[in-house]
Parts: sequence; C-alpha cells; structure tokens
Amino acid sequence: MPLFLFFYMAEILPYSCCKLGFYSIKDKTRRGNGIGSATLRPVSCVATGGEKVIVIKNGKDSLEMCRVVNGMWQTSDGPAEDLYGLFINRVRRERPPQLLENVRGLTKWVPPPVKMSRSFVEKSIDVSRKRMDVACLDMLQFHWWDYANSGYLDALKHLTDLKDEGKIKTVALTNFDTERLRIILENEIPVVSNQVQHSIIDMRPQQRMAELCQQKGVKLITYGTVMGGLLSEKFLDTNLSIPFAGPPLNTPSLQKYKRMVDAWGGWSQFQVLLQQLSKIGRKHGVSIATVAVKYILDQPAVAGSMIGVRLGLSDHIRDANAIFSLDLDEEDVESIREISSRGKDLMKVIGDCGDEYRRA
Repeated sequence: MPLFLFFYMAEILPYSCCKLGFYSIKDKTRRGNGIGSATLRPVSCVATGGEKVIVIKNGKDSLEMCRVVNGMWQTSDGPAEDLYGLFINRVRRERPPQLLENVRGLTKWVPPPVKMSRSFVEKSIDVSRKRMDVACLDMLQFHWWDYANSGYLDALKHLTDLKDEGKIKTVALTNFDTERLRIILENEIPVVSNQVQHSIIDMRPQQRMAELCQQKGVKLITYGTVMGGLLSEKFLDTNLSIPFAGPPLNTPSLQKYKRMVDAWGGWSQFQVLLQQLSKIGRKHGVSIATVAVKYILDQPAVAGSMIGVRLGLSDHIRDANAIFSLDLDEEDVESIREISSRGKDLMKVIGDCGDEYRRA
C-alpha cells in the first residue's frame, strides 16, 4: 500500500484581505525569520490506497492524490512553502527514495491586479519552486479577485505554458464561479480542479458547478467541509446565545463558519443537523466530522476534501482513516439531505462559489 503525504500551501500577497483557508504571506521581508533552524516534528499522515486515492486529470495532465488532504491553519501567517522545502529535504535525507514519489505539495498563487506578463508569472512560479525546493510544482492553484479584469486568462495561459515546459505538473483553480470556469475551459486551459467551499450547510457547488465539472472532467477539492470544527461533538447541544455557555469561537475559521450557519438557518436549526449527524455517527461508530466529510466526498464531481490540522493540537488521523471505511446508507443520506434543504438557499443569499470573497 503506498503512502501519500499531502501538504496544502497557499500564498497571498500582503495587499489582499486573507479570507480563505491556509495561507503563507508572500513577503520577501519574512524570509529571514530563522525557520531554517527550526526543529521539525515527526509528520503524522494517513496511509492510503484503493478508494483513498484518486487521479484528477484533464487531457494529458494528471495527478494522483489522496481524497483527504491536510490543510494546515497554523501556518496561515507564515512561510508555508519554506516549511515544505524543509520537509521535502528531510524526506530526501531520511526516508526511502520511493517515498519521495508519493509526496504531494499543493500550493496557491494569488497575484496582484497587474498586467499578467509572461515574465511576471514565471518569476512568481520560480519563487514557489525555490521555496519548496522542487523542480516542478505538483499543483498550482490559481485565485483571482476581480472578474472585471480579464487578466486571469492571460495568467492561466502563461501557467499552461510553464506546465508544458515542466515547471508545473497540473494547473488548478481556487474559488472560481461556474461562469468563469466555463470561460476558462472554452479557452482550452486544461485545469484539473477547482477548490471551493462545500459542506452539508453549503451545498452551492452542487447547484451549477458540479454539472459543468462532470461534463468537462474537472474535479472539486473542497474546504470548509467540517466548518472549522463546528460540525463536531464539541458544539452538539450547545447554546451560543448565552455568554460563556458554549465553547468559544476562538479561531477565524470558527467565526467565519458561524456566520455561514447564521446565513443558512441559525444555531437552533444547526443543532437539529448536529443531532442527526451524531445519531448516524453512533450507528456507524464514527464521529460527526467523519459523517460530514464522507457525505461531501460522495457528492458528484468531488475528488477530495481538505481537513484542517494544527500540529501538536489536532491532527484527526483516526477520523480521517474512518472516512474510508464508512458507507452511508440510503436512510442516512436522505436524512442529511432533508435537514440540509430546510435551510436557506445560499446560492440566492451569497451567490455562486467564491462570490463571498468578491462582494463589497
């Protein structure tokens, strides 16, 4: 059985507002922070094989990846790509050569709104390659803030050229909506996936995006699937309307996804969902989070899901392994679908995938 290690890195330029999952700030002034002498902890990972692994592809481009990907929030203000470079070099020194072939690093590029020239794009990608200490990036996930600026097509065309030249293995997207994904594909840009927010609460990707993805062979990689930890036993039977009565919403992700709960149907309705997920979890001997992730992994076009980990605090190895042995039956699926549908239509409230990051 092969062993796959996945590190999800993302970069965002300092001018931008950080709203997404796991980021490192692309700021050269942060390079001299002593990270080169950092002590690396042993890496916890999930052995994967069979149904745990999927190949995402578009044309001749493909990448084998685990269906559960580690997203590491604790590096949200740090040099994630540098950390990966340290890690991959440790693998090269201390692990069998065959393990190196089964390591995947997914990184993100969020450029500023400037002219997307070939030289600008290539220099940015070369920075990532240098930081991660790899000749070829496994996956470059591209994000663009302003659709009114069609420079995203220029950038993607240059990224495709760099892929053909061997600097990138696969080109992907982050938080693009259905309309822009269609335009990108019509321009014959071979993206393999689109990373989008997707949970039992937020089923927007299944309304328009999934159908296009199935038609064109593009896959979805989801985040926010356990809503920063809200979809867990920790928040079952809690009342957040009473000060200090429930668990604190003490992380940016918990605060963000609490707002999503409010937009969907409120805390009381959310408790109904948690109670049903808990019932299903007890039936199968798994956690609420495991049920929540499995439900989304079973949705059309979904290739994988990111689960946040905080080294030394929460790594979720047991829950991650349990996902792949869980089979939700028809009764389970229908009961989740029924409660999910009671909430407001977030497509009407928020808009399509990624619109929450582009509205004024």
